[in-house]
This record gives sequence, structure tokens and C-alpha cells, in this order.
Amino acid sequence: MNCSCGRKSSYRCVTPKHLLTTIGHIQIGRRYYACRTCSAKQTPWDLWAGIDALQVTPHARKVIVTVCTAWSFDRAHDKLQDICHINASDDTIERVCQHEGEEARKWLRENHRTVESFEQAPGEPEFYSDGLKINTTDGWREMRLNLLQKRERAAPAEPEQWKDRLLPEASVRLASCAIADCRLTGAMWKQRSRRMGLENSAELSVIADGAPWIWEQAKQRLSPQASWCVDVYHVSEDLHQCARTMFGEGEAARLWAEVELQELIRLSGPRYIKRLEERMRSTTDPEHLEALEALRVYLEGNKDRMWYADRLKEGKPIGSGAIEGACKKIGTRLKLNSARWRLRRAERFGALLCLEYAGQARDYWSLKAA
Repeated sequence: MNCSCGRKSSYRCVTPKHLLTTIGHIQIGRRYYACRTCSAKQTPWDLWAGIDALQVTPHARKVIVTVCTAWSFDRAHDKLQDICHINASDDTIERVCQHEGEEARKWLRENHRTVESFEQAPGEPEFYSDGLKINTTDGWREMRLNLLQKRERAAPAEPEQWKDRLLPEASVRLASCAIADCRLTGAMWKQRSRRMGLENSAELSVIADGAPWIWEQAKQRLSPQASWCVDVYHVSEDLHQCARTMFGEGEAARLWAEVELQELIRLSGPRYIKRLEERMRSTTDPEHLEALEALRVYLEGNKDRMWYADRLKEGKPIGSGAIEGACKKIGTRLKLNSARWRLRRAERFGALLCLEYAGQARDYWSLKAA
């Protein structure tokens, strides 16, 4: 066998080593080759079987990671014994998750099959982004979660039907996460957008809450022809806050906010803001005027992202429930047992959770050696 340096490697026999498999620990001896020139060593059987320095078979790694995405590391040890009689130490469990997490991050960035599956999936592209706070050794940090998916249009709906309509399930999902500042996050968006052929897509919908950094980066990094939509539920929260300031807690505030939200959906952003300004001119109560002004400022900053009636007629989403669900599911696991993460370890494990949430875990593990 030739070495990577071009010289011939000599054969040697290796002492049997313990391998962790889905049927427990086994001992197996295999040949390795050492180069006389550069001393580099190769073990062909390990390469063929997908065994690396962890000395854990690919299928055992898959089982360990799958269990750890559902349970905390301290419970994973007991669950692995109960479910499939794998006796892995806490240290081995964490090392496997960290190793596969780094591999998953690379796979999410580089795997060409993701691009092909996304291109072939039916529907129109939708992009979502949001942040979730996690406890790290550097204090509480925001992990920014991104979701790119395709979905076919729903049946056209009228403004009063917005709560009751059913949206089709996504035909494909791609999720990613990073603990990074907004500029680096935006750069990652641009890179993924280019890979997926969405740089100048007029079909792309960008849907998020009212966080200014998201819209600033979307303007700089994503397709200039994309349609933007601020999440209707976040707008609803601001309307309810305005109502509570004016009327206090109670039924009157709730009814006012619901009526105004329905009117906003019907009129869309610019027309509703104009109507709101007319109401403010006739308002004499200073407290009411202050609440309405705060609402107007928020809506003014999002006026070109609130074409709700048009999107409903076109069968497009007006809410960011997809990313909210992802944040809730992934955030719940990252915060189990008040976990405190090192930054890079949180990102690696987050990549495994993104694979699971987006339904890509099967594709990822299918590429591993049997």
C-alpha cells in the first residue's frame, strides 16, 4: 500500500482494540500500514468501516446522537442502556456528539445533495430568522437560527379568514444556527442564498419579527426582488400593548386590539398608518396619544412589510410560525437541566438539532459507512 507521500508502506499487525457498536463492545484486530519514510499510519479497514479515533461504529454514533437530541447528556447514558444496551460513558457520549456536530456543520455547508433536493422540491422559497438566548460560559448569548424552506401556496383567503386558513406542509427544510454578530450572520445568509440559486429570486419570501438587524441584513444580503413580511403575530403583540396602555387589562383592550388587527390586515401597512395618524389628530388624552405614537413608530418602520391582504390572496404565509416552532424545539433541548455551554460546543450540538428539526438526519447518516 502506498503512503500519501508516494512511498510504499510496510504491513504491520495491530493489537485488537475495543470498538463500541450497537451490540456492545467488541474486540477486533486489523492490519495497519506504516510508512518507512514519513511514519504515517493507515488502517484500511477503519477507513472502509467509517471508524475513526473515537473507536465507535457509525451506527452506534447515530444511535447516541439520536438519543442525545431528545434527552440531556446525563440521562442519555441510562436511556442508551435501556433502549439498546449500549454502555457508553458520559465522556464518550459527549465526544461523539461534538465530533458529529462538527461533521454536521460541514455537511450543512458543503453537501451538494442538499442543493439538489431543494431545487427539486415543489413550492416557493421562504426564509425565516430569529434568535434564542442560551446560557454559555461567556454569559447569556444569542444563537441565531435560520430556516430556508419551500412550500406550495395555500388557497386564496380573505382578510377575515387569516386565522382559520390551512397552509400546506413544507416540502423541504434547511436549518442552520450560529452564535455570531449580525454581519457574520448576514454573510452566511448570502452564501446559502447563492448556493441555492436564490440570489435574484422574485419568488423568495422573507418573514421575520420586527428586529431591525434582520431587515437590515436582508436588504444587504438577500434577493432585492424578494417580498418581505413582518410576522403578523408580533404586530398583534404591539397592538395589544397599545390597547392595555389606553384601556388597562380587560375585555375592552382585547376587543380594541383584535378589531384594529383585522383592520390592519385588510388595509395593509401604509393605509392603516394613515388612518392611525388621523385618529391621533383627534385624540386629546395624553396617555392615549403617547401609546398611539409608540404604535405608529413601530408600524412606520415596517410599513413596507405589511401587505397582508395581498399575501392572503396569493396564498402566501403572513406569520413566522415555522421559525418560532424551531426556536422552541431547539431552545428547549439546549436549555435542559439549566445547561451551560461553551460557545463552539453549543454551535456543534445546535447543528445536530437543526438536522433533526429539518428532517435531514437520515440523509446525513446515509452517507456514513455501514
